Amino acid sequence: MHHGRSIAARLSAGSRSVPPTALVMLSIGSVQFGAAIAKNLFASLGPAGTVFLRIAFAALVLLVLVRPKLGGYGRSAYLVAGLFGLALALMNLSFYQAIDRVPLGVAVTLEFVGPLGVAVAGSRRILDVLWAVLAAAGILLLAPLGAFGGMDLDPLGVAFALLAGCLWATYILLSARTGSAFPGGTGLVIALCVGTVVAAPVGIAAAGSALLDPKLLLAGFGVAMLSSAIPYSLELEALRKIPARIFGVLMSLEPAMATLVGLVVLGERLGIRAVVAVICVTVAAAGASLFGRQAER
Repeated sequence: MHHGRSIAARLSAGSRSVPPTALVMLSIGSVQFGAAIAKNLFASLGPAGTVFLRIAFAALVLLVLVRPKLGGYGRSAYLVAGLFGLALALMNLSFYQAIDRVPLGVAVTLEFVGPLGVAVAGSRRILDVLWAVLAAAGILLLAPLGAFGGMDLDPLGVAFALLAGCLWATYILLSARTGSAFPGGTGLVIALCVGTVVAAPVGIAAAGSALLDPKLLLAGFGVAMLSSAIPYSLELEALRKIPARIFGVLMSLEPAMATLVGLVVLGERLGIRAVVAVICVTVAAAGASLFGRQAER
């Protein structure tokens, strides 16, 4: 996901000749592959230790690439960037706690309540209400409740995924505010530095001396690149060529890609209920993007 992605102009030069839809699909694949690798690190580092490495490396990569001017902005600008960093750290911590307990495809599907909520919030159009209802139906299919004859998903994992979704909505809103308060990638660098500080105590407590293992550090760097630097760069390039609406539709394929990567990389098979849930949420997210009000884009 999308969670604190960096700017690597190096990638965009080579990506100019690639169709924008392919760039977005590569980005989504990269994010989910990064999440699958992260899940394999949990045994050594724990979810919190893995998040800490990911955010810290993303911050370092960005500091080197963006070389931002960190001083000279107003107090309110720093406050927004700080809150953005807090949301970013808590979102990733919640998401990694979720994928520690439930399959990747299920976690990403549940997490999609965040951006979908932002897309249809405040709309009185009947079409937007229908997308919200369809997504809610998908979420209910995943509810670990006996009343629904539900799947036996870890309720805490489901709760963490939904919390990550709410934090993702907050992240989207704060991301826009941060972008308008700072030039270029400066706000994101500040946010990632704040996120690193927030994640450090829990991450260091969870991982301990494992954080000094060169192999694990290298894997953590890989997760940061796959989940942050590479997708962010690919998306920036894609957004130069396609409207935000179409970009949103393509991003809606994230739950489906997560399900596929979960199966191929982690061997996570989903039951028919979960697959139907993934389809419901994907269609709702795609519909909300495709038929979203033009004026808001």
